Amino acid sequence: MSGSGRELPDEQGWVEWLLERVAEQVRRDVREDMPLVECGLDSVALLSLYGTVEDTFGPLPQEPIDVWPYLTVRALARRLAGRDRAPESDGRPRTALVFTGQGCQHPRMTEGLHQHCTSYRHHLAAADEALAPHVGRSVVELMLGDSPAVHETELTQPVLFATGYALAATLLEEGVRPVALLGHGVGEFAAATVCGALSLPDAARLVAARGALMQQLPSGGGMMATCADPFEAAEAAAAEPGVSIGALNAARATVLSGDLPGLRRASGRLGERGISSAFLKVTHAFHSPLMEPVAPLLEEAARRLPARTPTVPFYSTVYGRRYDAPLDAGYWGRQVTSPVRFADATRALLTEQRPTHVVEVGPKAVLLPFVRRMGGRSGPRCLAMCRGPRTNAVDLAGTLSALDAGPLAEDTGRARW
Repeated sequence: MSGSGRELPDEQGWVEWLLERVAEQVRRDVREDMPLVECGLDSVALLSLYGTVEDTFGPLPQEPIDVWPYLTVRALARRLAGRDRAPESDGRPRTALVFTGQGCQHPRMTEGLHQHCTSYRHHLAAADEALAPHVGRSVVELMLGDSPAVHETELTQPVLFATGYALAATLLEEGVRPVALLGHGVGEFAAATVCGALSLPDAARLVAARGALMQQLPSGGGMMATCADPFEAAEAAAAEPGVSIGALNAARATVLSGDLPGLRRASGRLGERGISSAFLKVTHAFHSPLMEPVAPLLEEAARRLPARTPTVPFYSTVYGRRYDAPLDAGYWGRQVTSPVRFADATRALLTEQRPTHVVEVGPKAVLLPFVRRMGGRSGPRCLAMCRGPRTNAVDLAGTLSALDAGPLAEDTGRARW
């Protein structure tokens, strides 16, 4: 197998080709479901494998280190099979949904949509009913009011879940069929519900437990957005054992998470290099080792629930790639302490799914600027389903029109969700 003009194989062809090459590298038989870390590839062998791929089929779009998120030969083959092939299109929009995480909450969330959109009001009521036994109050009354309690973690997370779920359910009811889903932090719970990995009652139980467990942790932690790349952020935090990277949102948009004194010192070091930073409005150091006491307790709660496989491509911000395994207790435990790999997951989604539209699903748009930067001029059209309390049914109709959905869509015979 040689020659740079070789035709690209399909997924199974990649599996066979990779199995042969990896076996040659490690000098033993390997299976397509064997984790790559167990195959015995060292860094030299990995670079050699990449060189062979590029000599045979042309340049790869990723750096070699990015092979490791693909856990098996089959997973890597699926990635390679899709890298140069745009998904078949019937001319209809290819829509990806991105669910906003914690930090976007505010009083009177989605007030206009709740007042003027019957479908949204219906789905929000369903989420409210599912959450009420676990939260002990109506999240709808909270989110539509002016209470500062909306910023308390044990309430913020259920509120954001209800909002994300109801907004997405409204889109689906109007005929939007997403090609991929991605959630930032707590936004993964709504994404998991929409893709069938969690039922609404199970997701409500789990997200309420997550918020309550985090609320019980001692205060003194925080999160800080920086204009640093991951290496600069890690260097600034290196002398702070209580500070780590909490989120990687874009090339120069890294969030640090940890104890407040350590974050302040890290901010000072960044400032000395001309790198700006700002503290986020959060109550705890989410996605950091300070969350470790929560992980086993959340896993215990999740073990009582069925673990299902996503029925729509689900791009995990825990792993920064498409995740096709069941979203089990272990996944939700890791999600608590792992950094949010939003940039990696988004790049994988844009490359593999080639969406024409990306819709941010949340009470206001905070992730779309990152998506636009990663998509570039030829990237997807980015739409915010809600821009604040004043977003109403007219605004929703405009979004649906852009997605060729709703009552005026060309295919009026589509099945409803």
